Amino acid sequence: MLEVLRAKGIYLYGRGGKKYIDLISGIAVSNLGHSNIKIQNAIRHQLKKYTHLMVYGEFVQSPQVRLAKALIKTLPNGFEQVFFVNSGSEAIEGALKLAKRANKRSKIVAFRDSYHGSSHGALSICGNEAFKAAFQPLLPNVHIHNYNDLSVLPHIDQQTTAVVVEPIQAESGLHLPNEGYLAALRQRCDEVGALLIFDEIQTGFGRTGRFWALEHSGVVPDVVVMAKAMGGGMPLGGFAASEKLLSLFKNDPVLGHISTYGGHPVSCAASLAALELLQSTKIFEEAEAKAQLFISLLKNDNIKAVRHKGLMMAVEFDSFDILKPLIDKAIEKGVLTDWFLFCSNSMRIAPPLTISTVEIKKCCKILNEAMQEVFAR
Repeated sequence: MLEVLRAKGIYLYGRGGKKYIDLISGIAVSNLGHSNIKIQNAIRHQLKKYTHLMVYGEFVQSPQVRLAKALIKTLPNGFEQVFFVNSGSEAIEGALKLAKRANKRSKIVAFRDSYHGSSHGALSICGNEAFKAAFQPLLPNVHIHNYNDLSVLPHIDQQTTAVVVEPIQAESGLHLPNEGYLAALRQRCDEVGALLIFDEIQTGFGRTGRFWALEHSGVVPDVVVMAKAMGGGMPLGGFAASEKLLSLFKNDPVLGHISTYGGHPVSCAASLAALELLQSTKIFEEAEAKAQLFISLLKNDNIKAVRHKGLMMAVEFDSFDILKPLIDKAIEKGVLTDWFLFCSNSMRIAPPLTISTVEIKKCCKILNEAMQEVFAR
């Protein structure tokens, strides 16, 4: 168990002054590093004004308004509003409700080894049966299909309310969509009147080398779900759509989706600072080159494959029994990494986007040493 006393940049500091290179960023949260001064200043500035007021429309709160406007500018044409919540799970719940409200259907199509959160509805569309078996019965009429398999298309029919998909699968151990796959889902949803929902909770805010992962394919969904790095280290989530879609929550019933702390002004201030910093520095545009540096420097015969998009990487080994001692040894040597929820034989590498080439070389040297020691046994 590692007790962290403070964190700065890519480093976590434990007792005795020992520091650790953070290669997981709180699971793709700290894209701009820990204790970023601009984000901290935005938090302090908002704290002096007010914290929680009311989120049901009685008060106009500038942190929410400014953030929503800035987010819409990052998205393709057609996205006009953002509904703020507290987390990715809650954003998925809102997106599912929005789809059901839009077309009065109940069937949901999702994908094997997908992960969308742990609340009731989000867990229902999780693509791993073992992960959700203890909590059955969950939502009915959820149909799970293989990612990247076009045989799903006939199953997206006139009873389908939504197709929920990660534009890049994360917890499966990093799997990219085949060429044309997301476009085929888009076309089929259009044919039957289902909503296409992209879960960008892990992939958004620069993680994959673009601000949104959807930019890699050019496919535009009906709803984009966001969280994690969105908050700049503060709890925040949201889902964006057209005004026509989100206005459905205004009636039948009134307040069709509500969240007491959703769009908390301090979180929104932190998020806006993070967004503006990402846009001004374009640090995410360096993600692919930095990933290639990792790939070129990590050397060991036990590495079976490296999958990645930007600084969202999976280093595959034969088994968890091989990987776990390596992760433990790396932590002992001062590098924090992890495995994936549904891919326990692959090492997660997702450092803050601010990691430098010098720091990459340093942590790769440590990881190589750890591999040599563990695999020499």
